[in-house]
Amino acid sequence: MEVFVQQLINGITLGSIYGLIAIGYTMVFGIIGMVNFAHGDVFMVSSFIALVAALVLTTWLGISSVFLSLFIVLIVGMLLTSLVSWTIERLAYRPLRGSFRLAPLISAIGMSIFLMNFVQVAQGPRNKAVPPMLQQVIVVMERDGYEVTVSYRQLVIWAVTAFLLLAFWYVVSKTSLGRAQRACEQDQKMASLTGVDVDQTISITFVIGAALAAVAGTMYLMYYGVVSFSDGFVPGIKAFTAAVLGGIGSIPGAVIGGLLIGLIETMWSAYFSIDYKDVAAFSVLVITLIFLPQGILGRPEVEKV
Repeated sequence: MEVFVQQLINGITLGSIYGLIAIGYTMVFGIIGMVNFAHGDVFMVSSFIALVAALVLTTWLGISSVFLSLFIVLIVGMLLTSLVSWTIERLAYRPLRGSFRLAPLISAIGMSIFLMNFVQVAQGPRNKAVPPMLQQVIVVMERDGYEVTVSYRQLVIWAVTAFLLLAFWYVVSKTSLGRAQRACEQDQKMASLTGVDVDQTISITFVIGAALAAVAGTMYLMYYGVVSFSDGFVPGIKAFTAAVLGGIGSIPGAVIGGLLIGLIETMWSAYFSIDYKDVAAFSVLVITLIFLPQGILGRPEVEKV
């Protein structure tokens, strides 16, 4: 029982990170119908931005407050990562938007390779680490010498994720930007005829998705304490799996899918073999595509004639 509760806590934490990344996939697909395969590497770039910002704040500027430095790192990471994503959208995706459907997909894969190799050259192939942050833990329960704990890092991840999801739900549901996004999702031509700036709405969507990925990158760095240039691929694919599992195009579905993938991965690691935890996560994608292609909260696609 204690192992189950501990892995449940760990799974929710990992699933929160996957859910933040998955929202970027589902937003872009919902509006322009394209899977942005470079989004995982945008997440990786944001981790390195957080790494550099954290080292500058703690080593050069001498800021000792963990929460202050973490807050500044989040803001800097969101701004710079959003700028990177906005540039990618303008240079690699917008010129190909009216082309055949495979062109943006090929461009996204090419951009993913470019980002990964750029970071490898700029930062080197070795893992980069930061000093441990928020090491304190809270003992939830204890039995027969086994302690179930919740770390301060996990609490911060839960709190930040919940706050951002509520804020983002408000933006999408209650603001003019959210109405413009929903209009573009339904019909871009009709939305432009009603006065919606489609190009600007799509650019802002990329920016918002990148900002959430930046938060996920900062939380990932804080949680694991190490990052590599190749860390965009596997978390990105798992986040894409979460988006498909929840119903790609559905924001609540992306969050639910992220939590489920995180729980599946941690539970498999605890009760089976840790060597096959990635296989278990990707098997969910295959099973979902076979038996529930629209996902948990997704809607079946209707062909317009």
